[in-house]
Amino acid sequence: MSADTAYHGELGEQFAALATDNVHNAHTDRPAMLRLAGDVTGTRVLDIGCGAGHYGAELLKRGAARFTGIDGSETLLDAARQRLGDDAILHCHDLEQPLTFLADHSFDLAVMALVYHHVAARGQLLAEIRRVLRPGGRLLVSTTHPTGDWIHFGGSIRSDTRSPGIARTSWPSRSVAPDRRRDPRNADAPRTGDRDTIFLRSGKIWAKTLRRPDHEV
Repeated sequence: MSADTAYHGELGEQFAALATDNVHNAHTDRPAMLRLAGDVTGTRVLDIGCGAGHYGAELLKRGAARFTGIDGSETLLDAARQRLGDDAILHCHDLEQPLTFLADHSFDLAVMALVYHHVAARGQLLAEIRRVLRPGGRLLVSTTHPTGDWIHFGGSIRSDTRSPGIARTSWPSRSVAPDRRRDPRNADAPRTGDRDTIFLRSGKIWAKTLRRPDHEV
């Protein structure tokens, strides 16, 4: 998502308001991602595509030591400043470009919520996130169902030919068996099986934790 295609002006204001209490963001995506985040006490958090600061507000409330947000829209960053005050470091930046203003190994946790499918330079962005995470740090990702890329770009999920924008990654993560999928909206659901992935019953979003290796090979 380049700065040119970010949510600016009236569109940004509408999105900031809707994301506060809509089904897609507030009641589907954020509960799943925050469950994956677990205890964030004392962590340094980077939010890629931070929008109006909804994740920042919740993570700081849960004890994060430092919150840094990046977004391509000044409209959304203005909303984030109003929500977070002086408790956050916010940058206006085009996510199609490297994160050169961030130091190596400077974060414990990175959050990328419903942003990945908007980015064209996905490999570059993932490499940059890996660079700024400390060894053993985590990246939380939520995105639309993978078939959405084929719907948008064409092709088929059964084809060996990958459509433009479908990125391969080498991040270590555990897979989840179909019978271990659980609905994050059910707070009483048993925490069994793989806790690195949450599939939502809507079939439209999945959320996943990726961990940077403690030691490079």
